[in-house]
Amino acid sequence: MNIQTLNASSTDFDQSLADLLAWDDVEDSSVNQTVSEIIQAVRQHGDAALLSYTQEFDQWEASADNLVVEQEQLASAWDQLPDEHSKALKVAADRIRHYAEQQKAQSWDFVDEMGNTLGQKVTPLERVGVYVPGGKAAYPSSVLMNIIPAKVAGVSQIVMVTPTPKGELNALVLGAAWLAGVDKVIKVGGAQAVAALAYGTETVPRVDKIVGPGNIFVATAKKMVFGQVGIDMIAGPSEILIVCDGKTNPDWIAMDLFSQAEHDEKAQSILVSLDEGFIEEVKASIKKLLPTLERSQVIKASLEGRGGFIYAETKEQAISIANKIAPEHLELSVDNAEQWAEEIEHAGAIFIGRYTPEALGDYCAGPNHVLPTSGTARFSSPLGVYDFQKRTSMINCSKTGASALSDTASILARGEALTAHAKSAEYRKING
Repeated sequence: MNIQTLNASSTDFDQSLADLLAWDDVEDSSVNQTVSEIIQAVRQHGDAALLSYTQEFDQWEASADNLVVEQEQLASAWDQLPDEHSKALKVAADRIRHYAEQQKAQSWDFVDEMGNTLGQKVTPLERVGVYVPGGKAAYPSSVLMNIIPAKVAGVSQIVMVTPTPKGELNALVLGAAWLAGVDKVIKVGGAQAVAALAYGTETVPRVDKIVGPGNIFVATAKKMVFGQVGIDMIAGPSEILIVCDGKTNPDWIAMDLFSQAEHDEKAQSILVSLDEGFIEEVKASIKKLLPTLERSQVIKASLEGRGGFIYAETKEQAISIANKIAPEHLELSVDNAEQWAEEIEHAGAIFIGRYTPEALGDYCAGPNHVLPTSGTARFSSPLGVYDFQKRTSMINCSKTGASALSDTASILARGEALTAHAKSAEYRKING
């Protein structure tokens, strides 16, 4: 297998790394046109457009009467899950919820020296839409990761949309939705589902924010409705960066690289090794283990197209590379990994030590697996309870405080030629 290998000390390393990280994210004009037409149709025709697109793309006779999944059906799906599935979902849900509860922000205030009370009121969003991919793939973990933080935040209504090709529902997804506490599940997907959530139809309530992964049509639709509603993020291909000192079992490292590469051909798996010989050991493990996996062809395409090995001579080089990449997932498979983690400034999630594979974070460690990709960890964060809360500034001026602040406000307002602002402030002093 031909996987690109770089040396961090080479003179052309920066350019080679940039080339390795680059991916074709050029917007497809035909996709944009299609999504724009779908959004406009849903805005104008509501359920009629939604049903038409569902029948066209998912190939089943959808109607206003059968779009919504009743709560009894969700409960039944949960009750009929095999014990091992329900137990695993319960363990994961409990851990995700416990972690999320630590993130919940509280309102606060203080009284300044003038007797003014200043603060911030934290309130949950009223209604949130959660997009869950459907079809061949089932992602109950995504259901838990998106719904539970919203529940912890106190969101009043959580509406889940999911495509159902040929009308088929995935029992594991429905069971996870029941366990997470979803309020409404609607059998629609694609750009039309995003449009319905953003603008509302007779069946789909308008929401305040849309979260959850989807294909290029879903991602494009989320871009287009942003501003009308909030969104979580526009995610690129999944990615993992592993930094290893050469002392971890190479089979473990190979399988961790596979864990991201199996998502799709554009996913990216990179190993930074402080031991040049260890790279060859991992290559041997890849050759040995790849044929044992069901998605070996996808993994092979991903590793050959976007995978990479990087030899770094020093810890400082390795950390610099990690911070430059700002990966979605960063594994630190090294001695004293906790100390290394202190020097990482940019990463969606850090997996510390040899016994912390990224896969545990995807399912049941507790922290959210919805993470910033494509270097956006430099300025954004994992999905969390805070994404489902909003903050309102609170200002309560005392009579003395208003009078004391009026001169300052007046001077600044007149400096901006906003006389009414100035007089509004001055009146509080004159009339005080």
